[in-house]
Amino acid sequence: MTALVGIVLVSHSAALAEGAAELAGQVGAGAVIAAAGGTGDGRLGTSAEKVSAAVERASAGAGVLIIPDLGSAVLTVKVLLADLEDDDDAPGPVEVADAPFVEGAVAAAVTAAAGAPLPAVRAAAEEARDARKL
Repeated sequence: MTALVGIVLVSHSAALAEGAAELAGQVGAGAVIAAAGGTGDGRLGTSAEKVSAAVERASAGAGVLIIPDLGSAVLTVKVLLADLEDDDDAPGPVEVADAPFVEGAVAAAVTAAAGAPLPAVRAAAEEARDARKL
């Protein structure tokens, strides 16, 4: 079986990250999705440790796409990416998508489950911004 791109959903809310991961995982069956939501003590916020652990869980050999929800989640992810650049044991390529959280997660999951490479999974997530609902 070909390695798949993993997806990490970073949210200020553990419930939101887990719910979006559940939805994306059902639509994109077979995709490797990890949620990283909330702080270590259960409050709203983000945790670099949770994001790092989620990247490790999602890494399946073809890279990892991170989709953050709001501003400080983006900052947390950027710090992690800077740390990974200097880490010889990093789990392969890790990129961040500028995408709507739920729609991007679903589009990325479907694309990743189909075996697409990281650039295509990122593009699918980012193109979800243009999907009309009505």
